[in-house]
Amino acid sequence: MFTGIVSELGSLASVEATDGGAVFSVNAPATCDGLTIGDSIAVNGVCLTAIAIDGDRFTVEAIAETLQRTNLGDLEAGSFVDLERPVEAAGGRFDGHVVQGHVDGVGTVTRIDSEGSSKRFRITSPPSLARYLVEKGSVTVDGVSLTITAVSSVNDDEPWFEIALIPHTLDVTVLGHKDVGDRVNLEADILAKYVERLMEARG
Repeated sequence: MFTGIVSELGSLASVEATDGGAVFSVNAPATCDGLTIGDSIAVNGVCLTAIAIDGDRFTVEAIAETLQRTNLGDLEAGSFVDLERPVEAAGGRFDGHVVQGHVDGVGTVTRIDSEGSSKRFRITSPPSLARYLVEKGSVTVDGVSLTITAVSSVNDDEPWFEIALIPHTLDVTVLGHKDVGDRVNLEADILAKYVERLMEARG
């Protein structure tokens, strides 16, 4: 389980295509501190497993389906990625919201407006996710826990939502490097999915 609070902005040292997907080597000194083979790491919001560690660099592998369902297939050497280690134990502070690292779909940045030193992003959403996105609700974008500031109608042909990013978020996450047209990984709030399921069960 993750929180959507990015702990480090890593950079890809290499991307190697394999028969079944791709292998990513990531430069990330803070993330590598105490990391062991087999540990989980959220990379742009995608839960992956460390298969090798070499000093300040770790390696993860993504299968073909993961590349197809996320934006990891867009990455190349030199790309920046958001990184987060899993929550270690309950009982402490819990910022962000409950994030599983299971990407629900990929959106596209369609608009970026500057608002002083902050920026407002408009992002399209796959129609299947629109019902989970509500104003003032939570969403994970490339692994970053964010609050939705505006949404389109659920029935819009191309549903969208907006998020407002403060300078700190732009500085310490991959979102500060995004441009219009870039694709982003989206994970809807798991609580919204549970509520929907319970309502279905009640008939």
